[in-house]
Amino acid sequence: MSAALGAERPQVVSHVQQALSYTVFDCKWVPRSARLLCLGSAARGTGVVQLYELHGARLELLRELEKPKPIKCGTFGATSLQQRYLATGDFDGNLNIWNLEAPEIPVYSVKGHKEIINSIDGVGGLGIGEGAPEIVTGSRDGTVKVWDPRQRDIPVANMEPVQGESKRDCWTVAFGNAYNQEERVVCAGYDNGDIKLFDLKTMSLRWETNIKNGVCSVEFDRKDINMNKLVATSLEGKFHVFDMRTQHPTKGFASVSEKAQKSTIWQVRHLPQNRDVFMTTGGSGSLHLWKYEYPAQRSKKDSEGSEMGVAGTVSLLQNVTLSTQPISSLDWSPDKKGLCVCGAFDQTVRVLIVTKLNKI
Repeated sequence: MSAALGAERPQVVSHVQQALSYTVFDCKWVPRSARLLCLGSAARGTGVVQLYELHGARLELLRELEKPKPIKCGTFGATSLQQRYLATGDFDGNLNIWNLEAPEIPVYSVKGHKEIINSIDGVGGLGIGEGAPEIVTGSRDGTVKVWDPRQRDIPVANMEPVQGESKRDCWTVAFGNAYNQEERVVCAGYDNGDIKLFDLKTMSLRWETNIKNGVCSVEFDRKDINMNKLVATSLEGKFHVFDMRTQHPTKGFASVSEKAQKSTIWQVRHLPQNRDVFMTTGGSGSLHLWKYEYPAQRSKKDSEGSEMGVAGTVSLLQNVTLSTQPISSLDWSPDKKGLCVCGAFDQTVRVLIVTKLNKI
């Protein structure tokens, strides 16, 4: 029986490995193409952008750009499929948007933060979801800011510590709940374990919790639907899946947590073609592929008659160790199911193929 199940399990196959001469912090598929980007820092302290094209079992370098400051993160989430502009956050707190066809000078640039931009996300682009194209940035300076590229210089929303509250390093940000023109939330995770959910419609803090360890990555299973699930990963090898459909007045959202490994879980990324499957990247150079199973009933009434969520369960589909160093970034191809790219601190970018995803 187990052998039969084993044959059905997805396999994570390393398809191409490409050694890099710099530290890679983020990698992204260029939508509707066989191209990918690597973003990082050269040894001399400048930023690197490399554009590769996948040709069979090799990567061909199409373009390499040097920028004044190391680049920490990037997103295509707020661009149209026609333009495919890349938004990046750098070590100096700059938010830049690049036209990859003419990448010498950014098409949009703003000094967004006083310190490094750790995380970036985009929404309203790529023909996904409703509402304005917006970019969110989270920084070491403790602030989370939302930008509309059509509006110069100032953010459309700024979430910062209130007077007297100590500023915490914001490590991760993600958009969600963007299912119509009005609704939109931003989730942010901080170095002290805080998770905060900001409602951009009411400009208020909708929910907060603390998972006791630095929050390395947060991601909704889909940005453009009614909030469904949120995964948060942490510094000490644990991740939490929150069911975001039912918010209890005092208990908040139901969640299930899982200890994936001993080391940091750097990132979580949901499979674009199946929102219940996600991959976590580890400090030990490993990848873990998970599937979320919903409970028989997703909500129940408590003793006071208030609705509260019921968490599901998480099962491990596959895990693989690819590197001796942390895998710091991963991006699924939005176009080819099971194709993904990851960057690790061994200065290598790997294109992976995950098999049998249609069987789970």
